[in-house]
Amino acid sequence: MKSPATSLFVVFLALLLSVPAFSQENNNDYITLEGSVRDKDSRRKLEFVHVTVPGTSIGTVTNNDGEFMLKVKKTDNVNKIMFSHIGYKNTPFVVDTVNMSDINIYLTPASKNLSEVIIRGGDARLIVEEALQLVRNNYAQTSTLQTGFYRETAQKRKRYINISEAVINTYKTSYSNNNILRDRVRVLKGRKLLSPKTSDTLAVKLLGGPTLPVFLDIVKNPDLLLDPEILPYYKFDIKEIAWLNERPHFVIAFRPQVELPFALYKGLLYIDQEKMSFSRAEFSLDMEDILKATQAILHKKPFGLRFKPVEVSFLVTYQENNGFLHLNYVRNVIRFKCDWKRRLFSTTYTIVSEMVATDNMVANEGISYKDSFKKSHSLSDEVNNFEDEDFWGDYNIIEPTESLENAVEKLRKLNLKNLEKQK
Repeated sequence: MKSPATSLFVVFLALLLSVPAFSQENNNDYITLEGSVRDKDSRRKLEFVHVTVPGTSIGTVTNNDGEFMLKVKKTDNVNKIMFSHIGYKNTPFVVDTVNMSDINIYLTPASKNLSEVIIRGGDARLIVEEALQLVRNNYAQTSTLQTGFYRETAQKRKRYINISEAVINTYKTSYSNNNILRDRVRVLKGRKLLSPKTSDTLAVKLLGGPTLPVFLDIVKNPDLLLDPEILPYYKFDIKEIAWLNERPHFVIAFRPQVELPFALYKGLLYIDQEKMSFSRAEFSLDMEDILKATQAILHKKPFGLRFKPVEVSFLVTYQENNGFLHLNYVRNVIRFKCDWKRRLFSTTYTIVSEMVATDNMVANEGISYKDSFKKSHSLSDEVNNFEDEDFWGDYNIIEPTESLENAVEKLRKLNLKNLEKQK
């Protein structure tokens, strides 16, 4: 049987380690909303909070600093936006007709009132299987075209050496057919910043990164995690009840229960108790056997380089729109150590890639293979360097963290110095 890890990594997250324009609307046509989201009790900044316009598919998520930026057209007459997060009550915010900044949102933890929870006995695996049987009822029944924002970063220790971003279109066929062969991604526009330092001789490339929303859609791509043939390899347990969009969810933990020739996963599935649908998944590659984990993610490396994976983790979320669920946010973190033989210390590298769906509509036609982003391509090879500060225009993005903004500024200065030396 094909390894579930291979179905993702060899096709999509292969690491290659080697030695060395669309028109935008006028800014006056939309308003920009900026702010931060915190826990009401602890004042802790909340990351990956969904920020949406009720009744539409427009939205984004907060970054690691709990900050967000959302652009909405004035002609849409938006009067409020909604904030939702796992374990918290939904919180609306009234929108004015002008740009608004320094918005402070405080989310209230949801109370776990078990009298309102549907208690369902039985095997946790049976709950997962029931949710799989209802995919055709709960998820998009027509082909859709999503607009999304994608970002990937590579860090050497704590220093950024690669920042690549893009606005993408994702064509997804109906969920009634759990087949991703016709699902494709097209890059509309993008940009990059690479470190010019000679010490960064180990170039880290993520192949097929923008295709994240195709291959990480665990509901539509069951080969990754939820294939009925794979389920017996896992042990499932109901851990607790969690609240998302003010609805109770089963939190089902899973972990490998058999020894196989390839690496499996472990993590949590969040299943809506009423709809019996997957709303969220948090999982990571099992690192018990380092050799198996390495075989799952490493495509190629220079001779003499030693590679050790430390973390390969994922977050996948879905949002409801017009009664049906759609893929909303995906995030992948790959952390590994590299060192050359005869060297005393190893270097830690971290690759983070994420995509948020910022709009969604019924698709009249698909994306041709010719125009699609290929799984063998690297985004940093396909886009140009950072230049225009207003590059994104009216597209919604994931607001960069403070550390990322600082990194962009440093890399810009390094690249300018490098260009001056070459003159």
